[in-house]
Amino acid sequence: MVRMPNWIGDAVMATPALAAIRATFSEARVTVVANPLVAELFTFHPDCDQVIRFDKKNSHSGVAGFWRFCCELRRERFDLAILLQNAFEAAAMALLTGIPSRAGYRTDGRGMLLTHGVPAVDKKHGLHHVDYYLQMLSGLGIEGGDDRLSLALSAEEEKGASVLLGTGPWIAVNPGASYGAAKRWIPERFAAVADSLAAEFGVQIVLTGGPGETEIGRDIEQAMQRTPLNLIGRTSVRELMAILNHCRLVVTNDSGPMHIAAAFGVPIVAVFGPTDHTTTSPRTDNCLIVRVPVDCAPCLLRECPIDHRCMTGITADMVLAAARELWERAR
Repeated sequence: MVRMPNWIGDAVMATPALAAIRATFSEARVTVVANPLVAELFTFHPDCDQVIRFDKKNSHSGVAGFWRFCCELRRERFDLAILLQNAFEAAAMALLTGIPSRAGYRTDGRGMLLTHGVPAVDKKHGLHHVDYYLQMLSGLGIEGGDDRLSLALSAEEEKGASVLLGTGPWIAVNPGASYGAAKRWIPERFAAVADSLAAEFGVQIVLTGGPGETEIGRDIEQAMQRTPLNLIGRTSVRELMAILNHCRLVVTNDSGPMHIAAAFGVPIVAVFGPTDHTTTSPRTDNCLIVRVPVDCAPCLLRECPIDHRCMTGITADMVLAAARELWERAR
């Protein structure tokens, strides 16, 4: 059993670790346990055989729901639990499920629940998240694979995105970020960039994002001179994956969709403000990061307590320059 992190971006950055687990235990049945959104990433994934959803907000909420879920997992008769999620709850789940070997970082006071604990390191500063997960596995003697991100789509999903988008080429603008408002660049500037790219490269613009970002999508759509295809809040995670895979370029905040695009090798212009680009940047060579150095960044805060200078200092021209460079590289 591999317990995945709870954020989409973190889970994508954990895919090299999943590949290493598959390479080390090539004869084993590998099951991913994840929340419903993250679980969608691993449908058709070559490095796992089964995906089990842990819906903490609904059917598995509360002590009774958690216990019931652990009882359900017992039927799988797992030999080993590898916990890529750092919470105490993940270790408690593995213990209550009766898994004899339980491995992970000794974080969140859960060391006593693990049979194979690895000393914790601070993933917030200096160590990229991809390497953070691989380093934990290395401490367990699990090696193999490389640091490439990986996701998979079915032929039917790829065809569905092609039918939905029709003729292109397409550039995706992803203006949201689930972690908090501080990670979001200014909607009007996204709109200006989208209009300029559409005119300059003869492309169509698709807006992507989750259900909580529909208001941002409306703001950008209203600010644009050209009409984009606004799919914010209208797609599943699987559909979003297929749409991003279909695009020639993605302009985005630091977010889960950014890492999805990286896994598919789509060129990325990534706007970074309060988060640390050294630890959560897209693990790809096909990316340019746009940021302004300010004394208070990276603060890693969800909301800016002052003037949001790390984002307001990033101009539309800066993002356009990065997009033009990537476009020329692709040509």
